[in-house]
Amino acid sequence: MKIVVDAMGGDHAPGVVIDGSVRAARELGVEVVLVGPEDIVRRELAHHGDISGLPISVVHASQVIEMHEHTMAVREKKDSSMAVGIKLVHEGKADAFMTAGNSGAGMAAALFGLGRIRGIDRPAFCTAYPAAPNRCILLDMGANADPKPEHLLQNAMMGSLYAEHVLGIPRPRIGLVSNGEEPDKGSMVVRDAFKLLTASSLNFVGNVEGKDIPRDKADVIVTDGFTGNVIVKLSEGILSFLLRFLKQQFTNGLLNKIALVLMIPSAILMLPGLLLMLPAALALKRKMDWREYGAAPVLGVDGVVLIAHGRSDAKAIFGAIRAAKAAVAGRVVEAIEAGLTAPREPTAQYVK
Repeated sequence: MKIVVDAMGGDHAPGVVIDGSVRAARELGVEVVLVGPEDIVRRELAHHGDISGLPISVVHASQVIEMHEHTMAVREKKDSSMAVGIKLVHEGKADAFMTAGNSGAGMAAALFGLGRIRGIDRPAFCTAYPAAPNRCILLDMGANADPKPEHLLQNAMMGSLYAEHVLGIPRPRIGLVSNGEEPDKGSMVVRDAFKLLTASSLNFVGNVEGKDIPRDKADVIVTDGFTGNVIVKLSEGILSFLLRFLKQQFTNGLLNKIALVLMIPSAILMLPGLLLMLPAALALKRKMDWREYGAAPVLGVDGVVLIAHGRSDAKAIFGAIRAAKAAVAGRVVEAIEAGLTAPREPTAQYVK
């Protein structure tokens, strides 16, 4: 399996991108193809010593699309690392493309270079939602801020197939984000999408409110790109606030510091129990760490493309390449194509 990585994409490229890529080549059993100005890429690779035994190759691209540039830069910079990387996938020379660069440009490059899957009007960003107790994905996360009802239906279908084929969730439950559980709640787009989802063959469980998203009410959360982006960013911000708040409460003020010192003898007595709880604490930390999930697949384009956070570090890049490997192994593009053409019987009318 060959994963193409935009070596110049991201706030901290190329250093952290290449760090994460080298680790992926060592641990994931995939070949990593780094695309970017060859002299810069090889200079960074030299920091890792002798990597001659690793499945890493370099493809030259003379141009870079910067984080601040408009999506039209994709057309203007035909030899950019994004354009060259997407071309490798289009020509069948690689299985997937991943970038932590400009997300709008990444989407545009995927559309220009690969096109849409037949039957999909607008692709969507799909992301894991870490605050849910079990595996859960949310789409759209920002690709399409003003969709039509049929676009939300397509998102639900793509999300269902991704959850089934990549995450291994049989018959995923689909929830539609709204401001109430009742079928008549939400905007006109949401109400019309509710009717389409009810009449579909998907396992639609109805509307979900914001409070329901972390409560395992659905495996696939469907919404427009504006709302989805706000949900994910708000969740990340709340987690960050809670960690800072707890640290502040334990360390600020004389009384808190005295209490912390007085707790040390009790903590020593509780050490065996704390050690037994350590795996659960580490599992929670991993679950809430966005870097573990790496990147958001662009569902609906005719090829495997993933876009990672611009602020990604080496750990996030490694996670993104791992996510790309899972998407290729799950044959998600083929699954969506087959799902669009297969005859589907409507389910029974949704009843709350």
